[in-house]
Amino acid sequence: MFRRLPRPAMAAPRAPWRWALAGLCLGVLPALVLWAPARWLAAAVLQASGGQLQLRQPEGTLWTGSAQLVLTGGAGSEDQAALPGRVRWQLRPAWGGAQARVVADCCTSTPLQLRAALGLDALRVQMADGQSQWPAGVLAGLGTPWNTVQPQGQLQLVTTGLALQWARGRMQLQGQLRLDALGMYSRLSTLRPMGSYRLLLQGGAGGEAPTLQLSTLDGALLLSGSGQWVGQRLRFTGEASAAPEREAALANLLNIIGRRSGARSIITLG
Repeated sequence: MFRRLPRPAMAAPRAPWRWALAGLCLGVLPALVLWAPARWLAAAVLQASGGQLQLRQPEGTLWTGSAQLVLTGGAGSEDQAALPGRVRWQLRPAWGGAQARVVADCCTSTPLQLRAALGLDALRVQMADGQSQWPAGVLAGLGTPWNTVQPQGQLQLVTTGLALQWARGRMQLQGQLRLDALGMYSRLSTLRPMGSYRLLLQGGAGGEAPTLQLSTLDGALLLSGSGQWVGQRLRFTGEASAAPEREAALANLLNIIGRRSGARSIITLG
């Protein structure tokens, strides 16, 4: 008699839920990235700035959204100031990095454009040449000493060939950033305006450290100074004084912004 051999065991069919889970991941993950909420960017900005820069009431997505920009004194501070209107952004992946367009309702006639490129142990952020105007009053939100000085006026920002690069723990700056503070005044003085001023940040050539220059364009409050980055820290020395006929009106401000030395107030940072 022939003996019946047992049939070979058939492989158990793959559980349907595994295929469903794989399909779900392939469908959901790209959608999650594409429709990532704007609050994710707000959280990243909050952490990176130590709480001093906040995107409140975010709307839209990580890639195309808007929020109210608020400056604060950081953790434990009650100082805060909001930029008028909203800030709107567009983020797009680019070869080797990303690019961004930022528009502030109050302050940018044309979008601010930035491009970030990630290389081997290096990050480079480049800003397109442009010009924008910002209310000086928003600086009071940053806390001391701005909350005491309470500056008012117009800040005109101009960038030319500006690029920042971090490589092997070192920062390098190329190009130029010019900040003109126009028609400035303060609650510490009855003189309005006190003057207009220029702060010029110049990138170093050939690996040299970036420099900072402060000068007076016009007015009764006279400001001047210069500084340089040493490692990651700015070392700045300057002085403030008043035109002879305006010393009494500017005395309180001179006592606050620096160390008095006769008629001058010495300003040191770093």
